[in-house]
Amino acid sequence: MNFPRLPDWLIYAAAVFALVMVSLGNREKADAPPAPPPPGEEEGALLGPATPFDPMIVVDVASAPLQPSSGTAFAISADGEWLTARHVVDGCHKAALVVGGGRAVEASIRMSPRADVALLRTEGGPVALPLAVERPLRTGQRAYHPGFPQGTPGEVTSRLLGRETLRVMGRGAHSEPVLAWAEVGRTDGLKGTLAGLSGAPALDAQGRVVGVTVAEAPRRGRIYTTAPETVRDALSRRVQRGEFVTGEPVTVENYGRVADTLRRELRVAQVVCLG
Repeated sequence: MNFPRLPDWLIYAAAVFALVMVSLGNREKADAPPAPPPPGEEEGALLGPATPFDPMIVVDVASAPLQPSSGTAFAISADGEWLTARHVVDGCHKAALVVGGGRAVEASIRMSPRADVALLRTEGGPVALPLAVERPLRTGQRAYHPGFPQGTPGEVTSRLLGRETLRVMGRGAHSEPVLAWAEVGRTDGLKGTLAGLSGAPALDAQGRVVGVTVAEAPRRGRIYTTAPETVRDALSRRVQRGEFVTGEPVTVENYGRVADTLRRELRVAQVVCLG
């Protein structure tokens, strides 16, 4: 029996195909394994120390005469010690904490010389918020900022992005390390600026203070708080553990209710500069 002779091009094609398959079979395979899933809130990288290479944000403070202002403060001792942002009471001859019913309690002021933090003192105070400025932070973790944005009760939640350097130009010029947070939620109906939230505590999921809210960048959707070491230095390293820890975790679902409770108990209060 005679078989038909195959065309030369078919023989050449088969030979080339065989050579290609042999070559591919002998090729080294060093592909990377699939990427792991994105880290969860508690799995983010530990936040490192401040460095000269941290990104910088510049805030220009007008040198015009100071006008009466308001912000937020929170209790750090039942003896009547409070923390707020320095720029809230900078230049104040008299400051007061609003206690409701048209009443306010006068507070003395002690400024931090190198950071946007001020210590207020009144005659007695409510149960303190616990401080957690000695604990490590992780990028991606959530914070809650209860206070008085635009002079009315309100709150914001955010996630930690990392460290930056805040450079203040004009009145009170200085530079300090800060933490940058991405705003991810706020009180329903709250629009626009968060002015008045300055001085508010940044609370972790256990209701502990990890920083003081000091600035915002609305166009970038960011909130800035003091770095943990700033608070330690402002308190001369007399870090209080606080007298009460929130009985239930602070979550996205309940942070508005927790904030209302803190304001009602005057553990978070509005501070006003009376001139």
